[in-house]
Amino acid sequence: MIPESVPNMHHPSATLFIVATPIGNRDDITLRAIQVLQDVTRIAAEDTRHSRPLLTHLGIDTPLTALHEHNEDAVVDGLVRQLQQGDDIALISDAGTPLISDPGYRLVRAARAAGIRVVPLPGPCAAIAALSVGGLPSDRFVFEGFLPAKASARRARLAELAGETRTMIFYESPRRVAATLDAMRESFGDQREAVLARELTKMFETVLDRPLVELARRVAADPDQQRGECVLLVAGSADPAEARLSEGRRLFALLSAELPPSRAAKLAASISGAPRKALYEDRG
Repeated sequence: MIPESVPNMHHPSATLFIVATPIGNRDDITLRAIQVLQDVTRIAAEDTRHSRPLLTHLGIDTPLTALHEHNEDAVVDGLVRQLQQGDDIALISDAGTPLISDPGYRLVRAARAAGIRVVPLPGPCAAIAALSVGGLPSDRFVFEGFLPAKASARRARLAELAGETRTMIFYESPRRVAATLDAMRESFGDQREAVLARELTKMFETVLDRPLVELARRVAADPDQQRGECVLLVAGSADPAEARLSEGRRLFALLSAELPPSRAAKLAASISGAPRKALYEDRG
């Protein structure tokens, strides 16, 4: 329960609160989040079965509504109508900050379009937590979320990112983390610096930092590193030629949807400075 020393907070009606919840350690919930979750009329949760134990632990019995990737289109209108009638609603995901590789975008967009106030309650986020302890450059970074599940699509996306100069942040399933590290090693090179941040804030929290070839080998050999919630960080490229080739591949993929491959490769090479021959040969 929220400490008695924290006064009740009055919130204006018709507000959608975007509430971050713990990614593991329940003590990471903020006092403001507890108060809002107590005060709102309804909580929209990604998985009510997952969220209910946390709310019970906090002594919160606010009614729950499921909002996930399979029903978001169907329930958004009803939630917006409830907001328009003056009821405050909180949106939470299974863990961390909503909308970061989680549902909720359509609800936020619809609420804003209806003139409803949308208020963030910042808190835990696995991507930022990993970045803060990973030891890779953090002044410029890009969040890539989950890579494609299919191996061929995953390799294609990594090839497009080979020249990315910012630190890259990925979420990955523990079932695929070993395969993804192998694919990253092939696309980025054996010696590119990388970090696996696993089970952050939980009992078996692990942060491994080493070149991709060593990290891939360690994870493949240790089943314990293939369990739990995984965040992967990869250092950006320091090679200007690699960056030009990566941008050329990205442009070629876009242009080839509308133009013959030879014309798309010529234009992509002209814009990016990448070798036209390399882009054209990559088309398969």
